[in-house]
Amino acid sequence: MATLYEQLAEALALRIHEGSLQPGERLPSVRQTCGQAQVSASTVFQAYDLLESRGLIEARPRSGFFVRKQPRKAAPPALALPARADSTEVAISELVFEVLHSTRDRDVVPLGSAFPSPDLFPLDRLARDGARAMRRLAPQALTSELASGNARLREALRARCVRQGMQVGSDDPIITNGAMEALNLSLQAVTQPGDVVALEAPTFYAALQALERLHLKAVEIPTHPQWGVEPDGLAEVIQRHRVAACWLMPQFQNPLGALMPHARKQAVMHTLTQAGIPVVEDDVYGELHHGSTRPLPLKAFDREGLVLYCSSFSKCLAPGYRVGWAMAGRFSHQVHKLKMMSSLATSVPSQLAIAEYLEEGGYDRHLRQLRHALADSLALLREQVLRHFPKGTRVSRPDGGYFLWVHMPDQVDTLVLHRQALAQGISIAPGVLFSADQRFRSAMRLNGGHPSDARLTQAVRWLGAQAQMQMQTGAA
Repeated sequence: MATLYEQLAEALALRIHEGSLQPGERLPSVRQTCGQAQVSASTVFQAYDLLESRGLIEARPRSGFFVRKQPRKAAPPALALPARADSTEVAISELVFEVLHSTRDRDVVPLGSAFPSPDLFPLDRLARDGARAMRRLAPQALTSELASGNARLREALRARCVRQGMQVGSDDPIITNGAMEALNLSLQAVTQPGDVVALEAPTFYAALQALERLHLKAVEIPTHPQWGVEPDGLAEVIQRHRVAACWLMPQFQNPLGALMPHARKQAVMHTLTQAGIPVVEDDVYGELHHGSTRPLPLKAFDREGLVLYCSSFSKCLAPGYRVGWAMAGRFSHQVHKLKMMSSLATSVPSQLAIAEYLEEGGYDRHLRQLRHALADSLALLREQVLRHFPKGTRVSRPDGGYFLWVHMPDQVDTLVLHRQALAQGISIAPGVLFSADQRFRSAMRLNGGHPSDARLTQAVRWLGAQAQMQMQTGAA
């Protein structure tokens, strides 16, 4: 669970972002906060230090702590459009294929890519670890652990998940071919064709593809661009629709970058538990937090086995190795059966390389370096977008991951911008990819997971100029 000072800092940060604490306003004194929150002075100082490190408050000698006036780079976050009230058939795959195909060219500036720079990962060491582990592998092990996965890797994951506050069943984790297989198998385990699945708005396009493939309907949950799913909105969706399952990304949601506060996760889990609705949790970005402590996943608040937790090493350690896992709770047996009926097994060399790497140590040190690099490159990209994009552009300010959600004035069509950009060797992810009915036409997702260079800077400047031209044309 989060420490007392982190809970206090989170509550104050929420008041700052929502405007109940205004720039320039003095925070309560340490003594006052001790009395109000029933915590020690040490806890208050730690909370204020954390807020200061995030640039939200500042200390003034002999005056106390004040809400910091935010510079332009900390402009209001991007807006998420209101969620649709009705359920929707999903047909998004052709558009997704068109856009993703453009990111394969190495010469394209990868602002539309889903992956950070491969230079950020210890690929040489993973290759050495994998070769060493394969030389020691007993031949019979190649077939004895096919469906569930390598025992060494499963034990390392089990221990790590327990430390993150999760209840882990005896059959968990199930090793999969990346998080996408874990997510697809989990969704299939708790739905039937024609069922309604509740999603964030906007949502990850792969979730929409999964619904399309399984002939499921989507209904959107109102989603705050900074804090994620609105608990009251979720309750209303459940009242209005026969929701069979939810698919949520509570940590650094793709594309918004939203992080659900602990209190909001608890409220969401309470609502789902009362309704008996399972939730597929996509946590592939959870390790990429920019703060000092990893936020607890939704699974940590699950006491009924309703959360099918899915993650992978693709975004934080080993892109291309395709090693993911599912902690499926009460649905582990169904997910295991579906795994055997589909791909049967995950690559043994990939599993062994990661298991060897985890056992040797150094994973957390790598993660600290990766988080620092991603936080720096994301902040720089945000500054460039705010400098070069049209007036009225709103940009997310995520506390983790490496995506920016950029919401421009209504005259800008980012699908048109995407096709223009491709001709210039620039990729983006237009907003229409992130909803069942191709909304969010004036928004786009940008990848901040690549070190800034002259090409990237020029690409951002060009995108801003083209967006400005669209606005002028639309106004004429």
